[in-house]
Amino acid sequence: MPPGLLLIDAIGPFFRGYEKGRINWSKIPFTHLSTQGAERERQWSQIRCDLHCFAKEVSALGYNAVTLDDLAHLAPHKFHEVEVAERVAVFREEFAKLFPIFEEFGLKVYLTSDVIPVTATVDEAIGSDREALEVYYRELVSDLLVDFPRIAGLILRIGESDGVDVKDPIRTRLHLTTAAETNRFLKALLPIFEAHGRDLILRTWTVGAYRIGDLIWHRQTFAETLDEVDSPNFILSMKHGESDFFRYLPLNSAFFRSSHKKIIELQERREYEGAGEIPSFIGWDCERFASGLEKAENLVGMSVWCQTGGWHRFRRLAFLPDAGDDVWIRLNAMVAVRVFRDRVSPESAIEDFFGAERATAVIELLRSSELVIKRLMYVEEFAEQKLFFRRVRIPPLLQIYWDCLFINHAVRKALRHFVKDPGRAVRDGEEAYELFPEMIENARSAGLPVRDIERWRDFCRLVCLARRYYFLPFDEEIVEQIRSAKADYKVAWPREKGERYRIKLSFEPFRVKRRTLGWVTALLLRRRRGYRLIDHVFTLNLLGHLFRWVKPRRKEDMPKFLRKSAMGVDSLFK
Repeated sequence: MPPGLLLIDAIGPFFRGYEKGRINWSKIPFTHLSTQGAERERQWSQIRCDLHCFAKEVSALGYNAVTLDDLAHLAPHKFHEVEVAERVAVFREEFAKLFPIFEEFGLKVYLTSDVIPVTATVDEAIGSDREALEVYYRELVSDLLVDFPRIAGLILRIGESDGVDVKDPIRTRLHLTTAAETNRFLKALLPIFEAHGRDLILRTWTVGAYRIGDLIWHRQTFAETLDEVDSPNFILSMKHGESDFFRYLPLNSAFFRSSHKKIIELQERREYEGAGEIPSFIGWDCERFASGLEKAENLVGMSVWCQTGGWHRFRRLAFLPDAGDDVWIRLNAMVAVRVFRDRVSPESAIEDFFGAERATAVIELLRSSELVIKRLMYVEEFAEQKLFFRRVRIPPLLQIYWDCLFINHAVRKALRHFVKDPGRAVRDGEEAYELFPEMIENARSAGLPVRDIERWRDFCRLVCLARRYYFLPFDEEIVEQIRSAKADYKVAWPREKGERYRIKLSFEPFRVKRRTLGWVTALLLRRRRGYRLIDHVFTLNLLGHLFRWVKPRRKEDMPKFLRKSAMGVDSLFK
């Protein structure tokens, strides 16, 4: 890949001082930003100072562009409420002061945008008139590009909208439901970008809602969406796999099915693997991706996330002074550029970054940490399976999600159904756990945060015990060991020492028989990408109606984890 477009997200400074328990890291928390008085000046002055440090650091690493949120909060419209218009006006003033900071360090600025942002009065004025909504959106885009000539382009997210926890008066909702609608939408929008000489970057990521929900992996949906979309201002942005930022996923073959300009998305603060609290190194994955993409036509860059992603309590901010130790994030940010742009090995990049004297210990630590992640946090036999439900590929990590470890009978039953060699699963986990003493010594030798490895070790002790509970014959003693280890973990790592994983225990029987689980998974899940006849008849159609009929009428009856994170479980059944 030539030097090209090297994007990195710059939203970290906007989270400083954000004290919410579980944080939605998917975009800037605009309701947290002050718009008046002394607090406005104090907060935005801090943001400018932080962004100056951030821009200096990432440009020195080799990045040449940043992403910021978002169109919706910088584009005024006549349909906006007075209060919304006033807040948008303040954000426009403050963001106008931020853009020159990036320009100083040679960084282009790209804004993100969900399709489509609305407010209560926009809904009243336009309602469900799809054509009018798209005219309204094009007006937002056109006016923004005129008002802010420093903006290099927009990055569109069409397959995911605001989470259920977002209380902003400007909210986004899914608008495009089919490939044909998306194709028409892009063709109507691109002339605006061509006229202004800006880039339109389309992300193929979706959460699986509606017929467009398989865009990330389905060949026909991908082809129909991009049919005759031909513009020098158009760029595709794709995650490396057919699901979210997980291990064990093969390189997405969509990179080889299009001649459009494209960039690969990578995550440096791994939301499912400690979110910057542990050495979740991506260097060897980057090397594999870079090698695999050598024959991909028109790969022009990458977009990396050093802050974005997930709903969790981990709070490390990248590239900011006095905001916690960001070494694991910083390390990934460095190696991604060196591997993709400079074509050096991760080992060489590490030696250049840390110096020859420390490099050996660092590399040994990272090799061991990768084994712990792949063999203990993931269950390898399950992770290697290709499973699809409706329009989404099932994540290869089942029992750990964001900042939670789930130890319950339902997870036990599911893993025992899919894993045919439970003895190997237990051995793999315990052998990986035995690497921690050596990892702690290597961290100490390299001058890296030993406490991070010790806290991870104590968490992984629970993961090991959970592995025994999942795969060995049931024993009350292991239940007591888990409860005792959870208590010890909370005592050893109180919140004053930083955020820790939440351990969700429930040993109540999951009253589904093995045979029933077998035929239900055979009905609902498939092991290939293409849809079966039963999917066209039931899983993609009737199941959605059935879910809406049987789901709890009261939100409180739905598990909190499902109803308060991301877009909610309903989005899977649209």
